[in-house]
Amino acid sequence: MKNGQAKNKTIIEEKERKKKEKEREKRIKEKKQETLKDEFDLETETVLQMTNRNRIKKEEEKRKQLSKEQRRRKKRNKRIKTILKIIIFLGIISGGIVFALTSPIFNIKDIKVINNNQVSQDTIISLSGLNADENIFKFYSNNIEDKIKENPYIEDVKVHRKIPNTIEIDVKERVAKYSVDYMGKYAYINTQGYILEIAEDNKKMPIIQGISTSEEEVIPGKRLNNDDLNKLEDVIKILDSANENGLDGKVTSIDISNKNEYSIYIEEENKKVHLGDSTNLSNKML
Repeated sequence: MKNGQAKNKTIIEEKERKKKEKEREKRIKEKKQETLKDEFDLETETVLQMTNRNRIKKEEEKRKQLSKEQRRRKKRNKRIKTILKIIIFLGIISGGIVFALTSPIFNIKDIKVINNNQVSQDTIISLSGLNADENIFKFYSNNIEDKIKENPYIEDVKVHRKIPNTIEIDVKERVAKYSVDYMGKYAYINTQGYILEIAEDNKKMPIIQGISTSEEEVIPGKRLNNDDLNKLEDVIKILDSANENGLDGKVTSIDISNKNEYSIYIEEENKKVHLGDSTNLSNKML
């Protein structure tokens, strides 16, 4: 009977051992499954993270690409706008020029000459070459001024456009102060030695005698030679001194043949005064 009990105990213990082994194996299997699941979840999460990073990177690159494209488009649009503005501006300018050059509004109606005393208005207008009904913009002022200055009496000239249809010619004239003996006639000159005109009479101006400028060089518009220009400075001093000493307008002529032997002639008194050089003139006039 004891043997039977021992055998039953052994059987029961064996069953429990097997049961525990099965439970242990089950736990091991479950643990392995959990481990595999965790690894799978980790791998899945890693893949998802990488996927997200790639997606974010692509989206960022796409935004950058869009941003670059937008900047290029903005620059292109700005360039197009600038070109259009330039074209419109040039169009307006061109249209204005065409209008100014073709509209009868800007045809010359009046040509005025101011500050002229020696040269007549008709002569100056004729020299200018300007004509009524000519467009006010179709000439160069410098060319007109050069033409007018061909007259020896004209020292300087300015041509002004008075919009819409008037031209004003402002002249500065040379004034004849002396006359020079010239082949039985008289060459009028100013204080700068410019030869202004060849005339039959001397207009009661002091006559300068004894110049060294050759007859071929005595041409209206030209100047006396350098030697005579230097002597002309002395002539001005002598006549100024004569005026200061009561001989204003009385000196008929002055001989400048020799700069050390100047002399003046006073026709009213039938008197010739030898001055020598141009020094100490006041005492010599007495």
